[in-house]
Amino acid sequence: MMEDGKEDSLLTDDESDQTTADNTMVEDGPTLLGRMEICVAEAEKRSGKNAVGMQETFTVYLIETRPMDAVTEGCNPAPDSLWRRYSDFELLRNYLIMTYPYIVVPPLPEKRAEFVWHKLSADNMDPDFVERRRVGLENFLLRVASHPVIFNDKVLQHFLTEEHGWKDVVYDTGFQAKADSRLRALSATFRVRNPDKRLMEMKHYSDELQAHTSQLLRARARVADRLYGVYKVHGNYGRVFSEWSAIEKEMGDGLQSAGHHMDAYAASIDDILEEEEHYADQLKEYLFYAEALRAVCKKHELTQFELEVASQDLISKKQQREELATGIVRTFSFKGMTSKLFGQEAPEQREARLKLLEELISEGEDTVKDKTAEVQEHVEKAWVDMQRFKEQKDKDLREALVNYALMQISMCKKGIQVWSNAKECFLKM
Repeated sequence: MMEDGKEDSLLTDDESDQTTADNTMVEDGPTLLGRMEICVAEAEKRSGKNAVGMQETFTVYLIETRPMDAVTEGCNPAPDSLWRRYSDFELLRNYLIMTYPYIVVPPLPEKRAEFVWHKLSADNMDPDFVERRRVGLENFLLRVASHPVIFNDKVLQHFLTEEHGWKDVVYDTGFQAKADSRLRALSATFRVRNPDKRLMEMKHYSDELQAHTSQLLRARARVADRLYGVYKVHGNYGRVFSEWSAIEKEMGDGLQSAGHHMDAYAASIDDILEEEEHYADQLKEYLFYAEALRAVCKKHELTQFELEVASQDLISKKQQREELATGIVRTFSFKGMTSKLFGQEAPEQREARLKLLEELISEGEDTVKDKTAEVQEHVEKAWVDMQRFKEQKDKDLREALVNYALMQISMCKKGIQVWSNAKECFLKM
């Protein structure tokens, strides 16, 4: 986490910016999680007509909030609740990305299942998938509600507490006008000359993070497929031992008991792989976080490119002013050629052009100054948030991988116990 001094400074700067821009911040205070409990309590399948009048089936999620002071005082008031669709969460996140371009905005869970092993349904209406997405949506809300900057956003609080009218609040901010053209962003990526070195290193890191987590998820899906087969084939042991026990008098009880142990072992894989999906979802969150990290870096590339274009334009205009004032043309131009062929401009025309250039240069200097400040502010705030993200990422992934290893150890111990029990059954024959 950031130092208290840095956090206070960042909050103060952001509140000042938002007050002058679109007044999206509410009164200062502790993080939102310090003021209310937030959970996505359940999911429900519904049917209705979409925007073009076609019948569709969709899932809605129940968000419940409760004032934290009532909880700490021992009261248990009924929570405030409202329903949201996945598309509502998408709108909220898009707004946060546009409003806070220097923030690594937490990702949403996947809309459709990815990196699934063959026995797991890829249907986005499958109850198990919907349940995992419910958990992921709750995690998203907890992430943004505890973020040191965006927790205080008015739109976020409307999303959590106002069932109707919150979209009007979102669109009234004009956040859509801040969206950058993908073509411009792509052009900036290839043409920018002097991007901040730290952010470019972070961009390369996000590419590698995405590649490694993708490979890990694919490997895990392949292992799950094979593990499922290995466990289920133990059911054949159970069947054979049970059938064999019917023809044996002395060994029958031992064979039948061993068969029961094998059957239980084969059936246990379903719960094991369901638990594994929880850890896979934690890895997927950081797979999607890589794209959020890259978005912050791309925004820097675009603002830096705009600064470089404005600076080059200013240099060009100053050179034109110098050439016009001295009458010495240092670079080839069509204007210079026509002046040599048809003579110089009249003094009045020359003065008018000089005056116009002075105005354009003044505007250009203001533009460069504003763009320089914008770039510096974005880099400074982005770097602070990236350090916060890095600490969070290190902690979360370390915890997830350790717990996954412990789960595998526990699974192996249970396998050893099954065969130990089977051995005892065989010894008693």
